[in-house]
Amino acid sequence: MASPVIKSQPHDIVDLPAMHNANPKPPVSIALFLIGILGLFVFPLTRLYAIEHPVPASPLWLTYSGGDGPGAGKHVVLVAAEQEYRSEHSMPMLARLLAKHHGFHCTVLFSLNKDNEVDPTQKIKWDDKTVMHNIPGLEHLKHCDLVIWFSRLLSLPPDQLQHVYDYLDSGKPIIGIRTANHGFIDWDYKKDGKKVDFGVGVLGGAFRGHHGRWQQDSTRGIIIEENKDHPILKGVTDIWGTSDVYRTYKEDSSLPQDCLPLVNGQPLVGRKQDDAVNTELIPLPVAWVKTWTGNTGLTARVFHVTMGSAKDFQNEGLRRMTVNAAYWCLEMEAKIQERSSMDIVGPYNPPDSGFNYKKLNIVPQKPSYYQ
Repeated sequence: MASPVIKSQPHDIVDLPAMHNANPKPPVSIALFLIGILGLFVFPLTRLYAIEHPVPASPLWLTYSGGDGPGAGKHVVLVAAEQEYRSEHSMPMLARLLAKHHGFHCTVLFSLNKDNEVDPTQKIKWDDKTVMHNIPGLEHLKHCDLVIWFSRLLSLPPDQLQHVYDYLDSGKPIIGIRTANHGFIDWDYKKDGKKVDFGVGVLGGAFRGHHGRWQQDSTRGIIIEENKDHPILKGVTDIWGTSDVYRTYKEDSSLPQDCLPLVNGQPLVGRKQDDAVNTELIPLPVAWVKTWTGNTGLTARVFHVTMGSAKDFQNEGLRRMTVNAAYWCLEMEAKIQERSSMDIVGPYNPPDSGFNYKKLNIVPQKPSYYQ
């Protein structure tokens, strides 16, 4: 039987208080139904919005959406553009770690050849004056929160370099890894009308030579006692890597005064973690912090580490120091946890460093190969 339709008359007086008292609460079943509808439609949309990556997917770069974690909502761009230390392996590894364990959105940009392949075998302008490198996606530096830069002797077209220059004027932080301190050949950034070197001026030092035997010695990291309480060193122990120590200043000089050294590198005689100390070589700084102020007057935090081959990053101490540096650079040091996860996500068996590409089986690959 159909429910009767009750029509109110034009002059009916509706007693709202009486109606309210008659039905003080909606039936429980209706309330639960409404909550269910809310859960089906609103909550998933909120979650989708939270994990949406700020950079569109592309075959030219890699993106990793951040999950839950202290870095949620922050975007880190990592640049892998060198020919020796297998950054095409280490930067995606760091991106996966930062995204999964710490919540950061990450984008990895590469130096690509004419076939849009990641190609560490590309020559540099010192070997071929016609060389011009290409890093698609540098325009995304404009909206990221942090860049982790790992390049070596690049020659980029002016429009791509301009994205880097603009970033240096943005007041946003920078992490430079190993060869980043000699990351460019064609470089023309100026401040107050004077050319500023990316290594010396921005990062605090430039490559002046191998402090030890290249491809033969390794490095033991020694935390500097007076700076051991710096947030970047929280939970960091047992730093070691197969790459040798860089000298970044003249032998009769020292690290610039605006740099705070965190870790010294002691050369070892050999490439095993328990090899003996090379007593003929003193430790030199391999990790430090400083600030950088560009043309706009905005000041950024900077962390530079001269270790950082892909093999080096198999060491948890180096991974933790680098991830902690990302927090510190973003002024999030209060969120650094001594025992936060630094576990590698997915397989990670990078080739060794060097230029013997045939022996190491280094061949051009599409960016997706490193996903």
